[in-house]
Amino acid sequence: MIKVNENYLKLEKNYLFIRIAEKVKAFQAADPEAKLIRMGIGDVTLPLAPVVVEAMQNAAAEMGVKETFRGYEDSGAGYDFLREAVAGYYRSFGADVPAEDIRINDGAKSDCGNLVDIFGDDNIVLVTDPAYPVYVDSNLMSGRKIVYADSNEANGFAAMPSADGYALDGKQVFPDIIYLCSPNNPTGSVYTKAQLAEWIAYAKAHGAVILFDAAYEAFVSQPELPRSIYQIEGAKEVAIEMCSLSKTAGFTGVRCGYTVVPSELKATASDGTEVSLKQLWNRREGSKFNGVSYPVQRAAEAVFTPEGQKQIRENIAYYQENARIMAETLTELGIAFTGGINSPYIWFKCPDNMDSWSFFDRMLSEIAVVGTPGAGFGKNGDGWFRLTAFGDRDNTKEAMQRLKKMMKA
Repeated sequence: MIKVNENYLKLEKNYLFIRIAEKVKAFQAADPEAKLIRMGIGDVTLPLAPVVVEAMQNAAAEMGVKETFRGYEDSGAGYDFLREAVAGYYRSFGADVPAEDIRINDGAKSDCGNLVDIFGDDNIVLVTDPAYPVYVDSNLMSGRKIVYADSNEANGFAAMPSADGYALDGKQVFPDIIYLCSPNNPTGSVYTKAQLAEWIAYAKAHGAVILFDAAYEAFVSQPELPRSIYQIEGAKEVAIEMCSLSKTAGFTGVRCGYTVVPSELKATASDGTEVSLKQLWNRREGSKFNGVSYPVQRAAEAVFTPEGQKQIRENIAYYQENARIMAETLTELGIAFTGGINSPYIWFKCPDNMDSWSFFDRMLSEIAVVGTPGAGFGKNGDGWFRLTAFGDRDNTKEAMQRLKKMMKA
């Protein structure tokens, strides 16, 4: 008789965005004439940059000619032209990441979930709360135990490590795997270099590895804030970094990103043998992933050219202006919030001490605006709400006018 992985039965029955979709569908069925404005799921709305489209078209044409057709890429880690381009991008903001430590993927979400395959299921995982649901779900699927570091209004939604460890099953423990996201999804907070240095020291002291999600690094506008954990000394000995072109260059429907597993990063097997995590990750990917298509990798390469950077910065500036409009509205209404400056997300406190889902229902029913309830990201998210700047400018302005009208009413 077939058996299932019963760890899946421990997951929330309704994934956050599925529940949102169900509520929106019911609203539209009841009021099909309502002009709905979606500011929930963090999907981009601007088209790919022209230089990216041109590169993809040229590469697709190459695939139609015998002499330039490409099948499997030999290493599976990505073509050298793209890995070198990513390494050059890192150097542009002060991070020394060699091309051989970079592996091309189909987006940060995949590797966020798949990286745990190279770690034992008895590792204890630390997740900052609130957090992107993938961090939690992918580890629950493997049966790992999870502890949480509280991100809240008091610490600016930037949790720091606890010197006393974390409570688990009646005792204090120290995590083996630490998830950090900066700029943070959902809160928009950004760790400083000093704060990341503290996390790195903590990981070294307790033999832990940091899985650092830098998917939103391109939105960091204040130069003193780090865009990569590898801008901090000692990070290569304890950290793996994941990044995505989904939000940086609008690749949500194209799918391409990259993960850095430094050669310096080691772990110890049960027999005392020192093991390279880079080698384990390469082995895992060689068995379970065939790589990203040639046209997509050529399109990604174009992102890192001078013209590509110019064009995508124009798109990012568009979204940053949307965030500024939202921040200005919340300031006018006297509503506390984080994010917006170095992040495409605005994370604000629900008015009148409402819980997140009640405020979601109110926004949907009264002004037909869809956001994301903070409770869906963890217990510290309840009472907070996320809006995305990845929308249309006119819709963003109209949504803010509707919000003003609702709050003043």
